[in-house]
Amino acid sequence: MATSAGLAETAAAVAVAPDDPRLGTLYQELAAEYSRRYGHPAEQAHRELVDYPAAEFRAPDGAFVLLLEQGQPVAGGAFRKYDRQTAELKRIWTHSAHRRRGLGQRVLAELEAEAARRGYLRIYLTTGPRQPEAKELYLAAGYLPQFDLAADPESIWHLPFRKELKR
Repeated sequence: MATSAGLAETAAAVAVAPDDPRLGTLYQELAAEYSRRYGHPAEQAHRELVDYPAAEFRAPDGAFVLLLEQGQPVAGGAFRKYDRQTAELKRIWTHSAHRRRGLGQRVLAELEAEAARRGYLRIYLTTGPRQPEAKELYLAAGYLPQFDLAADPESIWHLPFRKELKR
């Protein structure tokens, strides 16, 4: 039986432009997920996802990465410039049919490696209080919470994390 890390390795990592049509699945699923968890209409959640200027996710300051299996996106994410030395992760996603396979860890590793190649020294990200799986993913990947883990996440709303990149 393959390990979850082994399963994650079967997906091909590809850099894509922010307007790549394959990102449609990512946006649709993220909007549906945010709508379900936070009670916002899916259309509003989708608009908020795509309203960022595409240029923020293009080289040299940003990147989008998709993991593909048989040409289909199964996971992905992006980063953009937060400050001169810090990349901000956005749009971390795993297709609902492909969760619990280590794909989220692989997306983080791919984004961290690319951010380091681009000269960033650290990563910053936020997740929402109703995404405990994301919080656990970031903690397991070595991200340091910038909030009190004992506090009620709903009282914080945006849960920020940081991680220093290895050089």
